[in-house]
Amino acid sequence: MTPAEETTAAEKGSDRAEPDLELSAAEWTWQLARRIHLGTRKPANWMQLFKFGVVGVTGYVVNLAVFAVLVEVLAVHHIPAAIGAFCVAVMNNFLWNRQWTFRATAGHAGFQAARFFTVSIAALVVNLIVLSLLVDVLGAPELPSQAFAVAFAMPLNFIGNKLWTFGGD
Repeated sequence: MTPAEETTAAEKGSDRAEPDLELSAAEWTWQLARRIHLGTRKPANWMQLFKFGVVGVTGYVVNLAVFAVLVEVLAVHHIPAAIGAFCVAVMNNFLWNRQWTFRATAGHAGFQAARFFTVSIAALVVNLIVLSLLVDVLGAPELPSQAFAVAFAMPLNFIGNKLWTFGGD
């Protein structure tokens, strides 16, 4: 495919990022990077990012509040506390992102929820790795470490949900 054909295909394509079975991993990654680059040129995508951020802030507050209660009040270890906080926050974020950020109510809620949860699990893995490194290796305090770890995983969350979860069926 020529560069002009790639640009046209990326501009015409849906917002979903699924690998073509005939593409190599490098070609698929390049196409994904181009789609993200082209997407930054659309003002509507910036508004979605803003809304995603607002929803993220509410989820962030929910996550940290649940985490603080579990760790500080109930003396739960920081890893299970992070998982519990994640579960509560992900439900909050799914509902708000589906209804408000992406206005994806026409899609099947069950499929969207499964995809959202999958993307969220990937972000949780990143979160837990960062949290564990900060607390267990560097000896940082738990709550600020969790705050940083959640923020660190946000870009993965937005791109995954924009392109796969709510990108169309």
